[in-house]
Amino acid sequence: SRSADHSARTHTNMGYIFDPEKLHSLAKGVVGMPRKQMIAQLISDLAQAHPGYIETRQKWIFNLSGGATGIMTVLHASLSEYLIIFGTPIGTEGFSGTFRLDIHDFMLDGQMWIYTDDNPEERVEHRAGDHALLRRGQSKAWKSPENAWMLEYGRGNIPSCLPLALGNAVFSALDPSIVWDTIATYGSLTIRSLLKGKL
Repeated sequence: SRSADHSARTHTNMGYIFDPEKLHSLAKGVVGMPRKQMIAQLISDLAQAHPGYIETRQKWIFNLSGGATGIMTVLHASLSEYLIIFGTPIGTEGFSGTFRLDIHDFMLDGQMWIYTDDNPEERVEHRAGDHALLRRGQSKAWKSPENAWMLEYGRGNIPSCLPLALGNAVFSALDPSIVWDTIATYGSLTIRSLLKGKL
């Protein structure tokens, strides 16, 4: 209907097109598949659910953030949302940072262990199929043993998280190629979103 179409356009223009519950459902749908098949199927399912808003070509970029090292492919980027597949075949650990956005991690394979400063004696474990939420203003220490992979969704002020996301590459690894690949990928996908009228 005309009113439904108007509502959908308004929702998109406000910035949020992804629903965490739907993302969780799609992530759970590929749990247990062989890794390459799992990733390819998830990207295909996301593209079908959100036509025109998912980058289906996989471009893997090292992600050095908060002391952790992993690799990611960016599926969506805009001023208000990002969607990536992130993982490591050998394991890593680090600090989440404190952001002005909510970060949802939907575990595809392996585990993520966390603890927080308000409950430092408890290790919380997230396994394949689980949904972990880091709310804006919160932080955590985290560790993923080997072969940990997740679909990560950020919602909020996305540019505000770039300094931490790039800090290790700039000041520790001193690797301009990682910085360039990350900024170029985020920038091009954000421009693509803006041209569609999505913030």
